[in-house]
Amino acid sequence: MRDIPELGIGIGWRPEIADAVEGLSGVDWVEAVAENLCAGHLPDSLVRLRERGVTVVPHGVSLGLGGAERPDARRLADLAERAEALGSPLVTEHIAFVRAGGPLTASPVLEAGHLLPVPRTRDALRVLCENVRIAQDALPVPLAVENIAALISWPGEEMSEGQFLAELVERTGVRLLIDVANLHTNQVNRGEDPVKALDELPVEAIAYVHVAGGVERDGVWHDTHAHPVTRPVLDVLAELRSRVAPPGVLLERDDDFPPASELAGELAVIRETLTITAHAGSATAMAGPTATATATATGEPATLSHPAAGARRDARPGTLLVAPSVPSVPSVPRQLPSADDTSDSSTDAARERLALREAALLSALVAGTPVPEGFDTRRVRVQSRALAAKRADVIAKVAPELPGILGGGYRPAFLSYAANRPMRAGYRRDALDFAEHLLIEGRPEDPVARRELTSWWQERAGSRPPRRATRLVRRARAALAGR
Repeated sequence: MRDIPELGIGIGWRPEIADAVEGLSGVDWVEAVAENLCAGHLPDSLVRLRERGVTVVPHGVSLGLGGAERPDARRLADLAERAEALGSPLVTEHIAFVRAGGPLTASPVLEAGHLLPVPRTRDALRVLCENVRIAQDALPVPLAVENIAALISWPGEEMSEGQFLAELVERTGVRLLIDVANLHTNQVNRGEDPVKALDELPVEAIAYVHVAGGVERDGVWHDTHAHPVTRPVLDVLAELRSRVAPPGVLLERDDDFPPASELAGELAVIRETLTITAHAGSATAMAGPTATATATATGEPATLSHPAAGARRDARPGTLLVAPSVPSVPSVPRQLPSADDTSDSSTDAARERLALREAALLSALVAGTPVPEGFDTRRVRVQSRALAAKRADVIAKVAPELPGILGGGYRPAFLSYAANRPMRAGYRRDALDFAEHLLIEGRPEDPVARRELTSWWQERAGSRPPRRATRLVRRARAALAGR
């Protein structure tokens, strides 16, 4: 496997902040959500950044490498095409499952609409390793996979997160994208020590690092990517930096975008955290740099600190300063799987067992079925509400006419709809299904809004199954007639 280049300091590119990202100084690279890009029609902003020599890394969210099914060939081909169009040195994805059901369970495919944790078991590891190898073989550049945040824990797990990641790297040679905000999230939500995770995982395999903000509500940390980065997250970053100089560090922001000046401030805090830790020698566990304002776990942003004794300020913006005592990141050789992983029958059996477990959990989360035995029911319900809220947010962006038509009734109506109606085929189809559901129920009650919703649905729906369509046409005709 080729070495990962030194990336430097980066920020997640999103259309909403494209102009701000282009104007920020000291940004060496950006990361873009792969599924939001078309290889033949790249956004002008990304084209301009590429022309300036800024590296662009596609970040996938839909492969579902932790799922029981093998990765979809079309999705892999799309990811490969985007990497080539961007001239990217690597691509990244997640250690997560995003759908379940299908042939392995003889049940309908369920879409989560979000990243869900895989159980840290031998079965799940065997399946994940094979899926990663399939992806590696299909991609033209190295793959790195990211640890995710979780609200829930699987019963009967056999490994810690650090052990699971170490085994994955040893068996596949895959690179790691370590999200320090997710390590903090799992500390709050699952009681997992981020220092222990860093001690156990192979830091020499890190391709780059994510830093993001979140917020705590009712004892649960929500990794929102919509709040400022807090001091506890920066402390985990400092802990990681005391072990290794990562090739890159990136700030993620996905919603509630602040002014460019605030993004620049967060990048400066990240840069200073790395610089101070690199020149402070051996840092005490989780101490991190001293901040002028102590951040709390409730989302108070961290602020710039004064440099530690001996810290240099003569580096150019964006440079990761490497302490002489900290190892750089060498190439990670791809390992051959052990004998027990090469058995097709063994892996197939593991896929079937994993498929049943993941389908049962996802059904409880998105279809309202009973919570599987061994799970924390309260946490599953929190996760279920979080998934429904995310669906509502995405639908409002994909189909902004719906909140416009429904007004303040949009969100409660959608959350009620999503409580036991799984997403079937992506967000655009979900928006149509939601509108159809409302019309069949004779809603909204306001006749003007109902006519607007009917017209919106008719312009986009196309053909439907006869029985259901007949019922809807009757409703539509009545609505258009004002009855």
